[in-house]
Amino acid sequence: MRVPIGWLAEYVDVPAGTTVEDLDTAFVRLGLEVEEIHRPEPVTGPLVVGKVLAIEELTEFKKPIRYTQVDVGEEEPRGIVCGARNFAAGDTVVVALPGAVLPGGFEIASRTTYGRISDGMICSVRELGLGEDHAGILVLGSEGADVPPPGTPAGPVTGLDDVVIELAVTPDRGYCLAMRGIAREMGTGLGAPWRDPGAVTPPAWSGAPAWQVSVEAPERCDRFSMLALEGLDPTAPSPWWLRRRLTQAGIRSISLAVDVTNYVMLELGQPMHAFDRDRVTGPIRVRLAREGERLDTLDGTTRTLAAGDDLLITDDTGPIGLAAVMGGASTEIGEGTTAVLLEAAHWEPTGVARTARRHRLPSEAAKRFERGVDPEMTVVALARAAELLAEYGGATVVGGVVDVDTRGARPRIALDVDRPARTAGVAYPPGQVVELLTAVGCTVDGEGPALQVTPPSWRPDLTDPADLVEEVVRLAGYDDIPSVLPTAPPGRGLTEVQRRRRAIGRALAETGYVEAPSYPFVGTPALDALGLADDDERRAVVVVRNPLSEEEPALRTTLLPGLLATLARNLSRGQRDLALFEHGAVFPGGVRTPAPIPGVEARPDDETLAAVLGAVPQQPWHVAVALTGHREPRGWWGPGRPALWADAVEAARRVAAAAGVELTVRAGERAPWHPGRCAELLVGDVVVGHAGELHPRVCAALELPARTSVMELDVDALPAAPVPVGPSISAFPPVFVDLAFVVDDEVPAAEVERTIRAGAGALLEGLRLFDVYTGASVPQGRKSLAYALTLRAPDRTLSGEEVAAVRNDVIAAVEGGLGAELRG
Repeated sequence: MRVPIGWLAEYVDVPAGTTVEDLDTAFVRLGLEVEEIHRPEPVTGPLVVGKVLAIEELTEFKKPIRYTQVDVGEEEPRGIVCGARNFAAGDTVVVALPGAVLPGGFEIASRTTYGRISDGMICSVRELGLGEDHAGILVLGSEGADVPPPGTPAGPVTGLDDVVIELAVTPDRGYCLAMRGIAREMGTGLGAPWRDPGAVTPPAWSGAPAWQVSVEAPERCDRFSMLALEGLDPTAPSPWWLRRRLTQAGIRSISLAVDVTNYVMLELGQPMHAFDRDRVTGPIRVRLAREGERLDTLDGTTRTLAAGDDLLITDDTGPIGLAAVMGGASTEIGEGTTAVLLEAAHWEPTGVARTARRHRLPSEAAKRFERGVDPEMTVVALARAAELLAEYGGATVVGGVVDVDTRGARPRIALDVDRPARTAGVAYPPGQVVELLTAVGCTVDGEGPALQVTPPSWRPDLTDPADLVEEVVRLAGYDDIPSVLPTAPPGRGLTEVQRRRRAIGRALAETGYVEAPSYPFVGTPALDALGLADDDERRAVVVVRNPLSEEEPALRTTLLPGLLATLARNLSRGQRDLALFEHGAVFPGGVRTPAPIPGVEARPDDETLAAVLGAVPQQPWHVAVALTGHREPRGWWGPGRPALWADAVEAARRVAAAAGVELTVRAGERAPWHPGRCAELLVGDVVVGHAGELHPRVCAALELPARTSVMELDVDALPAAPVPVGPSISAFPPVFVDLAFVVDDEVPAAEVERTIRAGAGALLEGLRLFDVYTGASVPQGRKSLAYALTLRAPDRTLSGEEVAAVRNDVIAAVEGGLGAELRG
């Protein structure tokens, strides 16, 4: 929503000295995001309003040229040469006098051209930087109270000084897609007086309604209003101030009737549509589409309508408008239209949203209706549009207004007056709560702690007490809410499952694999490329109701399609030696009960929640690797080693080791692996995965190199086992002790190490064999094993006596248990 500050100031008494930055801050404080601030490029020098007094046609040149006399508020008119044809004597225009500099650095000077002295320039919209229209010069009007006199500075008149603030309006704040809603918000936010452009009483049009209207789907349209006008001057232009407002809002000017409906939509938030009354046949009916109906819309597209869901405006000829979205071409306002039917209605938002998305028509009207508009504005908007068409186009109202109104009473919401304070942690006195809700537009009844709140008609998003609490907190100021971090609850860190998954990922990364996560969606072609049989359980997929892509509408049952697609993508970009892995959830399918769609008006009951959870598929955690090219790179040290199926098996062993279990391997057969080069991965007698080389047909289908190897393993199928945890770190200093023992040749070093550990006890932190000696000083048939011992206590510095005791215990254990001798 683009908000010109000059337009906003017509409704809000902005305090003196308020800057654009202050307004920016106020919008953000009210929960409206400022996307951009549009500042017009300045025009320097004399730029004034002028009145064309006379026009002389210069016919001796190849193209039409006019020499004009323009009154610019000086004693004598100025002669200006101009090539535009869209103005006449008596029109008021914008004149840049010599010395002015227009946007883009275009300097204006008095010069001789086409045999005349041109003492200035009559400007177009594009030359002033106000828009892209360059078809003719800017005509402000010819006569009337809103036409400024010659010599008036043109900057304020044209809006050259007007800054436009562009807002991002969230779906729950549809009322802010109009100046009426923006004025209400800004008046409240600045604490300034403001005027509601919708707070008017429509005139009492006399006579019977000029058109017969029936609404056959009141659940989709609870208010439908129409007004007939005639005598419209089809040549009457839209006044400049109205075209300027539309341009600032990013809407193209079309004709007076269409421009007026767009202007009223921006002003009051009520989208409207204008029909050529002479092209409407018979009564108007609002109904749902029927089988086989089609409609040519204003954008030149023939649309096939959805029977039973698309809501239409029809006459005796059939559909003449796609309700709340776009009108039909058969009743379009044309260049000769003199009689108009104005329509303003209140449509059910979700139906509008479905129709707009089905036909890919995100119109300005649909954007507002699907967010909710004020149903009180239909007749007010008709009156405002009729007023403008009468003033600038000479139209008159025929008969009375049609107003089919089937709305019910607005619901009341019970609110505990202390709830905003309990929710935000800020003390809001009861009087302030009532005051803020009243500022929103609510009607508040009741005394004491229990309030009965009736939301205003323009706030359909206020349906629950929580919504009212949010409004109180928002208007009081989010900045008043203290930022206090909650105390973290005590815990034991990661769960065993989390630690296992992280250990697996870390183990593969340390082995040289690169993690490559992919989207968890799959399509039938990917499963076909893997060569899966028709009865393979991995083809039983869970289909997503609203998929991101129609080509991949299902949840994956294996990690291989995404991982192999990533492998192929990297190969296509020049990579050759690749080792990738992914771990994540898969979603086995099968026969499942469809999930119900609970409503949002209340918390789902236990039965509904159980049905929703029962429809959720199992999500076992898998890990997969894929590798191709060289596993060990070639270089000056040698030819390197290509990746083999045995590397995929080794990756599975690394995963099992990180999970604390041991795998066994045997020959197997499963798609997409090569039958003779596929290994089953087992824990006990349970198959938990497969590894090996891809089938040649799969490699060809996926454009992968021959002998690409993959592994996939079900992590959740591995039995529970503690993930190895590193030793705790002591802050106390270690003590290093070296001992060398002479033992018989047949005594293994591992037995000596075991004996040393048993003798040293809990104070032994590290043990390393650093030397084996069989020289002359050692008897024949014996060897010397030298060990480095690291001793440390977790809670103290070891004393000399403690170190000596451990040393003596180790010596005694090795000498007594293995017949060893301490070597000096």
